[in-house]
Amino acid sequence: MKSRIIGFLSILLLFAVSAFAAANDVSLSIRYYDSRVYYLDTDPIWVHITLTNSSPNTFRFKLADERAFSIDFDVRTTTNRPMEAADILLRRRSQSQQVYFRDVSIASGESFSFIEDLRHYSNIDRSGSYVVQARIYPELFRPEFFANAAPPSGADAPIVSNRLSLNVRPPSIPGPDGVPLPLDVVTNAVLVRERLPPDEVITYLLTARQREQWERFFLYLDLEAMLSRDAFRRRQFMAESEEGRQRMLDRYRLDLQSAVVDGDISTIPLDFSIERTQYNLDEGTVTALQFFRVGTYTERKRYTYYLRRRDGIWYIVDYTVVNLGTE
Repeated sequence: MKSRIIGFLSILLLFAVSAFAAANDVSLSIRYYDSRVYYLDTDPIWVHITLTNSSPNTFRFKLADERAFSIDFDVRTTTNRPMEAADILLRRRSQSQQVYFRDVSIASGESFSFIEDLRHYSNIDRSGSYVVQARIYPELFRPEFFANAAPPSGADAPIVSNRLSLNVRPPSIPGPDGVPLPLDVVTNAVLVRERLPPDEVITYLLTARQREQWERFFLYLDLEAMLSRDAFRRRQFMAESEEGRQRMLDRYRLDLQSAVVDGDISTIPLDFSIERTQYNLDEGTVTALQFFRVGTYTERKRYTYYLRRRDGIWYIVDYTVVNLGTE
């Protein structure tokens, strides 16, 4: 009987050691989902969170439906002053409620990702520079963690991420029509649309995508016209109020960036060349041959962009793609 108990305890110890070793080989990394210029306005700051299992064993953790019980952010100024928690986070964690969660398994060599809005976790109430770090709690965040100065240990110990730099600017500058002016994420200078011919507009768009400069990518893109290419979305858009239409455009912009919709136009080309340009006073088309890396092959596609001129500026309103095979 004693040998059975010892054997059972040995198995439990082995599982505990394996779980501890697995947790040590599980890394948490964060990056900005849509790197751009951030303001004190209410626009979200989306953070892409990835758990990667580099251990030889499967890593299991609990992921709460209300992510505030699984993830936390530590946001500090450059002088190491921590920012206060967002009001919405305090409300979510202070309510007497049942925390629903699902068990997630990450096999060896695999990753698990999700996206969270940093503003739902930290009260970023002034412009300036910050350092952002995330923590994930494999066994869920519990209210008693608030009261303890020392961080939880053992199975409750969080997995800590890398650090990100965050620059928050004062409220965005409104343009003549009231719409905030876009800023270059690299130089912080206001991006001004120039009277470029159609072929140079397409070159500007594709170069911006190659450099992952989203603000430049969207500068000559008519989001309303692009969204309205789909008949169902067009009917939805026309039925919305002005505020609802703006929400739809903001959502469409995010979907374009994540390739949820119209992924062809947001795919990064390895190389490109302008083949043909035709335009009259108000409308034009530009055909571009684009090359994409697919594994060990190079895929060729011919894009035709349709442009419309408004107030002397050419905007992209539609596009088509023809697959030309691989080489």
